[in-house]
Formats: sequence, structure tokens, C-alpha cells
Amino acid sequence: MSTYLLLQSISKIVLPNSSEINLLIPSSKLPLYAKKVLVTAPRNYACRLSEEIIKKGGLPVLMSTIETCFLSDYTDLDITLQKLDKFNWIIFTSRNGIIAFFQRLHELSIPHSALHNCQLCALGKDSESLLSLCGRVDLIPEEPSPEGIVAELSKIPNIHHQTVLVPTPEVVGLPEPNIIPNLINDLPKLGVQVTRLSTYMTQCIDKNIYAVELNLIRQGIIDIIAFSSTAEVESFIRMFDSKSDYEKSIIACFGPYTATNSQDLGLNVSIVSNDYSSFAGFTAAMADFFT
Repeated sequence: MSTYLLLQSISKIVLPNSSEINLLIPSSKLPLYAKKVLVTAPRNYACRLSEEIIKKGGLPVLMSTIETCFLSDYTDLDITLQKLDKFNWIIFTSRNGIIAFFQRLHELSIPHSALHNCQLCALGKDSESLLSLCGRVDLIPEEPSPEGIVAELSKIPNIHHQTVLVPTPEVVGLPEPNIIPNLINDLPKLGVQVTRLSTYMTQCIDKNIYAVELNLIRQGIIDIIAFSSTAEVESFIRMFDSKSDYEKSIIACFGPYTATNSQDLGLNVSIVSNDYSSFAGFTAAMADFFT
């Protein structure tokens, strides 16, 4: 082979990414080696968080305290989806909201062209789901939180008097965390007209299916309990008779808002991820705690 052809071949070599390289490092050399991390996120998020924990050498223990699922009654959602042209903005606060919203559009045979009048907003990595389902994202707040949404919208000229649709969960069986209500209360301060729309459901999971996992927690075998939302914390606490049942474990929270609400609910939070745009940032915070 000529030198020219050899150089051409070399230039086409794709080097492994950092995640692939990480999987070849002995697990004993990784920061979360042998750490048992309880994952309380609903199963669609638990899969992604568990993958990041494994990359850091940890051992995920799955115990989803809540689940997210489709609505039992679509009446209000269907009525609103037929009138999307009345909204200037659709603000998605979660990946679940995006998936449920577009799934129902598909079931009703409503084309994506119905969104032509709407600007679309999503948080952090959720924007990837919106892009894959709709082909565009118009706003990704720098801070991936409802507060970040309000901050970004406040910078937009003539935002006042515009109409905003916020797809949200219907919370069943536990108190609704203050995150979404605060957003719904803060948006009108910008002069916008807000419509809250239940798009999917969040509900508790029966603790009776978790006899093994709950015993691991009580025995102090779980090193870290990882919460990615306040609803997970609310449901988790209801599964125990006493705070002493889980105080042997380190509490980790995905971002400052979940951490603050967890502390208000009586938890001693030791780990808070400053980067809460993705679960990679969450596990990085856990790893930093042990290094």
C-alpha cells in the first residue's frame, strides 16, 4: 500500500469515545467501585441513570418509587391538541411530557404542521427527544429548570400577552411537588397567558413489591440513595416507618431544586449535582464525593 493510501486509511480511523474507553478500565480503579446505588427514578429514567452509574464502577439497585404512564382520561388533552394554533409557545418540562404529547398527536392523526405557530422549549437533554420527534427546538434554557425557562423567556422582546401551553404530569397518590406549580405561578408575571395541560400521569408504586430492596436499605447495605425528582422522595419516605430506616445511606440529589425539597422533607442531603442537564453530571457528583 502506498504511503498516500496508508495515510488516507489512518485518517478514517474513528477513535473510541471516552465512555467506551472507560469500560475497559478495571472496575476497581473507578470512583464508584462496589458502591451500591439505589435508583428511585421511574423506569424510563432509571435505565439511563443506571448506565451512568455502571460507567463509574457502581452497582445500581433499582427501586423506582414512582412510575409515569399515560392518562386514564384523554378528554382535556384531546380538546387542547385540536387547538394548538392558539398557542405561541409550548414549554416542555420533562422528557415524559414530550413523549406523551407527541404520542397522543400521532394517535389522533394530528400532523406536526399543527405546531407551525408554536415556539418549542425543552430542558437540557430533553431537547434531544423533542428534536427527534418534531425536528426542531426553539429554546433550550441555559439553566435546565423551570426557573431557567422563566429567565430565558423574560429576555424575549414582546413576550407579554403571548400564549403559553405547559404540558405537565397529573400527580396521583402523593402531594404534588412545588416545581410545576411555581412555574405556572411565575409565568403570568411576564405577562403571558398560561394553560396548564395534564399530558401524562405520575403515581406511587406499591412498596410491597420491594421487600428485598427495603431490607437492604434498613440493613445499611445501600451506600447511596439517588433521587432525581421530589416526587421520588415523597413516595420513598412513605415506604418507611422511621427516618432511622434509611439514615445509614448517603443521600444524593439531581440538582439544587430536588435537594432543597428533599431537605424540606427532612432528608440529610450530602451530594448535589451542579450539572443537572444530564445524568452524567449526577454520577460525576457522586464520584467526586468519594475522590
